[in-house]
Amino acid sequence: MRIALVTIAMTMLLLQEVKADIQPQKNFDVQRFAGKWYRVGLAYDSLSFAPYRSKLTISMGMVDPQPNGDVNMTMWTGRCVCLSTSCKSKVYVYEKTDTPGVFSYFSSRHNKVKDITVVDTNYTEYAIVFKFKKMNREYSQVSLYGRTLKLSPEVIEKFKTFSLVRGFPKDSILTPPAGGGRDTHHHTPAYNCPRSGN
Repeated sequence: MRIALVTIAMTMLLLQEVKADIQPQKNFDVQRFAGKWYRVGLAYDSLSFAPYRSKLTISMGMVDPQPNGDVNMTMWTGRCVCLSTSCKSKVYVYEKTDTPGVFSYFSSRHNKVKDITVVDTNYTEYAIVFKFKKMNREYSQVSLYGRTLKLSPEVIEKFKTFSLVRGFPKDSILTPPAGGGRDTHHHTPAYNCPRSGN
């Protein structure tokens, strides 16, 4: 019991130090970052998320830079793989900061401002994005995005190593399947969204 408590305390301390270690992509170019991305990996340290890890699905996002430097991010989840006549989506407004590659947005769900940092991307294949939020304690999240549903083993390993080095437990680093299985519509990204004409 004592060992477990010490381990938890050390993990929390490491995660509280993570933000200071995060640097954005050098010479970040938001125009090259625009377009369609699939979230194919997630590292999340929230204990409340643990029961839902097995239900994580790939989601699709569309990055749309605005004239003022902000970015609109429209996300579609795997559950809208369009079994109905319309697709559900949510738009996040990421506000620019003085540092290229670093954005902030207001979460209406948590009533908090969160930081978003693009820490590594080659623009054409993958992006590693770090999210930070401070609620009753500090929480961090790392997302792996791909231009396609499947990324190379080298990129997957880079994402996992980045997360592990920053204190995320191994079982909190997830790469959900791209599709298949008996319950396919729960595991396939919303690649048919938005529907034609929308």
